[in-house]
Amino acid sequence: MNQPLLEVNDLKKHFPITGGFFGGVTAKVYAVDGISFAIDKGETLSLVGESGCGKSTVGKAILRLFPITSGQVVLDGQRIDDMSAGTLRPLRRRVQVVFQDPFSSLNPRLRVRDILAEPITNFGLAKNRAEVDARIADLMDTVRLPRDAVNRWPHEFSGGQRQRIGIARALAAEPDLIICDEAVSALDVSVKAQIVNLLQDLQKELGLALLFISHDLAVVEHMTHRVAVMYLGKIVEIAPRRGIFADPKHPYTQALLSAVPVPDPGAARDRIILKGDVPSPINPPKGCRFHTRCPYAFDRCRQEEPVLKATSEGHFAACHLHDETRPAAAAASN
Repeated sequence: MNQPLLEVNDLKKHFPITGGFFGGVTAKVYAVDGISFAIDKGETLSLVGESGCGKSTVGKAILRLFPITSGQVVLDGQRIDDMSAGTLRPLRRRVQVVFQDPFSSLNPRLRVRDILAEPITNFGLAKNRAEVDARIADLMDTVRLPRDAVNRWPHEFSGGQRQRIGIARALAAEPDLIICDEAVSALDVSVKAQIVNLLQDLQKELGLALLFISHDLAVVEHMTHRVAVMYLGKIVEIAPRRGIFADPKHPYTQALLSAVPVPDPGAARDRIILKGDVPSPINPPKGCRFHTRCPYAFDRCRQEEPVLKATSEGHFAACHLHDETRPAAAAASN
């Protein structure tokens, strides 16, 4: 088998909460609590879940925007989670990011030309100004913007155009992987479709791998190869797109999919209404973290944490309902 471009192994990120007279650590936020996945070259893996489940924290941890608590992040066979800043710097070029808000992710004091020139010069991807200008012109063509727009300021563009500039800035470093952190959630529906189509075209043209972080399952279904579903800092299901959308195995995934709007009213899904609120990541429940809201929970779910197990080829779910030892009543309800 070919080596994955990116491997995340048992990644944990706990944020300390300080307080008291001496400012000591009083509690921890278990934002990401032991997740593993891999992304192949040219593949799109979508990381989905409710707000606050930890999916954006995963992206920031991969980018080394903060130190991780434990685990490993491996890029093309090299561990990058424990590298020094100097050793990591040349490798940063290979993993870039497109942020959620195109209004705040671009420096308002720089023209587009300077925004795109920065990564090119920082990583030594051009020998002189003429090569930088030629590369900038190519980038504008790639994201379907007019070349003369490089002399304009970010505030002179629409939201969709700003996001295209953000994509061009990521491409300027010639990356192998782009992390799209809710990259289309702030855009109008028609503009969102244009950006999704652009990302798909770029992936085919350049062989890019994408980690697509989103809560919009309608968009995810349109563009992804595989899906990983997160709940309260854990991956509860991971599978190819067809497996997730046609035959979800985890009750949480089933509930998420039931809430996705469908264009044909006659084909509306039976809505699964979850009771209660998402537990606090400061004090996650014992056992399965979803058991407090799961309609199929039984005693084992409240005591023993499930692990990801294969339910079919390439399809994994962390749910006791799929074990041979589950009670007959729970099996019947499933």
